[in-house]
Amino acid sequence: MITLRPSTGRDASRILDIWSRAVDATHDFLLPADRTAIGQEVETFLPGAPLTLAVDASDQALGFMFLHDGHMEALFIDPDHHGKGIGRALVLRALALHPALTTDVNEQNVKAMAFYRRLGFEPTGRSDLDGQGRPYPLVHLRFHATGQ
Repeated sequence: MITLRPSTGRDASRILDIWSRAVDATHDFLLPADRTAIGQEVETFLPGAPLTLAVDASDQALGFMFLHDGHMEALFIDPDHHGKGIGRALVLRALALHPALTTDVNEQNVKAMAFYRRLGFEPTGRSDLDGQGRPYPLVHLRFHATGQ
């Protein structure tokens, strides 16, 4: 059984572990130097961010999301738990709060793109660079209610 709850300070190391393991499993297109730089940025920002965690019955975090003004800035699931409905549960929570939810996906992350498309997100645009100006194109997505 999965429960969703806000993150707290005691979740910081597990959140960083999930992020690191998920990126290593899904972002093989990152250059090693960029992976290191992004990891350093995440270590500074993520532990203090207001995240929603998906936790199991023993309160072990299995995934998390970060929402900001109707935009899902981050969604990361422990790779050992991919395909078990955790990402879907987090996205459905976000949609309950923000029916016109938007998000961005790295163009090279084909599995993530397929996941969002299955949930009813449609592309609205594209950027050649990621949010930090690195050469990792982003596809901008918006939820479209008839897609679910």
